[in-house]
Amino acid sequence: MTAFRARYEVVLVRPEIAGNTGAIGRTCMALGCRLHLVHPLGYVLSDANLRRAGMDYWPLLERVEHPSVEAWMASVPAGAPVFLLTTHAAGTFSPGEVPPGATLVFGNEGHGLPEAVHGRWAGASRRVPMDPRARSLNLSSCVSLVLGSLLLR
Repeated sequence: MTAFRARYEVVLVRPEIAGNTGAIGRTCMALGCRLHLVHPLGYVLSDANLRRAGMDYWPLLERVEHPSVEAWMASVPAGAPVFLLTTHAAGTFSPGEVPPGATLVFGNEGHGLPEAVHGRWAGASRRVPMDPRARSLNLSSCVSLVLGSLLLR
């Protein structure tokens, strides 16, 4: 059996909505990406909404759980390409600048990414271009849009 090689590392920092995480897990599994869940989570992993959104794909998902933001940050190899997808970025997301295997980091639905993450990867923040009247996209939609744009380039 060969080792799993992720197309991209998708990181959800302290996600709050089980249905979003379930849908993102399903997307990651189907597109060959590894999902990292950074605790604390806003739900328990046995939540029915997580199971419903992730369907029967959840057991097939390459998933890593990290007990804290600090533990996750310590696990990222030095020099690894990291991109923070956030509404609080000046730079615009461009699929052409993201190499295969990069780490794509998404904050939670209510509070975004912690300052420690922004501080560690200063200059790595990117914003998905959207109508200025919109505050943000749904987290699951944003992850799907970003992965789709990377895989279709």
